Amino acid sequence: MTRPGTAEPGRTAASTPTHGVAGVADAGAFLARLVRLDPVAPVRLRPAGRPGRVALWARLPWQVLVVRTVAGGPADDVTVAAAELLAELERGGAALPTRRDAQWRWPLPPVRSRQVEALPVAELRRIAQAAAGTLRTASEQGVAGRAVGQRALRDALLDHVAVLVTPDGPPAEPVEVPQRLVQAVVRMGFLGAADGPVAGHGGPDVQVRVAGRWVGLVGPYGAAWSQKATDLAVTPLSTRPNG
Repeated sequence: MTRPGTAEPGRTAASTPTHGVAGVADAGAFLARLVRLDPVAPVRLRPAGRPGRVALWARLPWQVLVVRTVAGGPADDVTVAAAELLAELERGGAALPTRRDAQWRWPLPPVRSRQVEALPVAELRRIAQAAAGTLRTASEQGVAGRAVGQRALRDALLDHVAVLVTPDGPPAEPVEVPQRLVQAVVRMGFLGAADGPVAGHGGPDVQVRVAGRWVGLVGPYGAAWSQKATDLAVTPLSTRPNG
């Protein structure tokens, strides 16, 4: 029998898995937005490539990967339920929720990427708002006098090329930034508050970056990445559940 204040034989506090997230406010903001968009979304925690930082990866319902880097340092590359991790952070706990590594089925973009353009935050907000207005009008009035399903309208807008970048160097072909990437950085809060210091012309720009066949938007508070549908791949769960 173990007396209060003592550990059971063979068990120590150090042996209990912890999530390692130190930037609770930043991680909580990311997870709260993610769970609102997808209540059952998994989130993948990975070392961010530099000491004292952890990258939180997730996939949005419209097939875009998003990532936010916060203070912390997990001992491993793990996937858990975003809602469970959010609840643990909100209660001030440090325990790692149940591992769900098999739920992560998507490749990640390469670590190395190259900037091809910089876009003002205000311009991306304008593009996102214009898309929302188009969707609202088409839902109410139809397209060319014909009613169109909400999902079909949404998918068409997400696939629309919102920005076309012609790089000075490689890649030689133009870089297409689809509306789905714009919506990701806006709805995940990666541009900051609409009335905050990054909302005006004096704030930092959003980088358009390429990494192989991936295209990304890197904002002040996080990044969104997508690749062409022909390049998407699913990793066999039996061999590499984390991709």
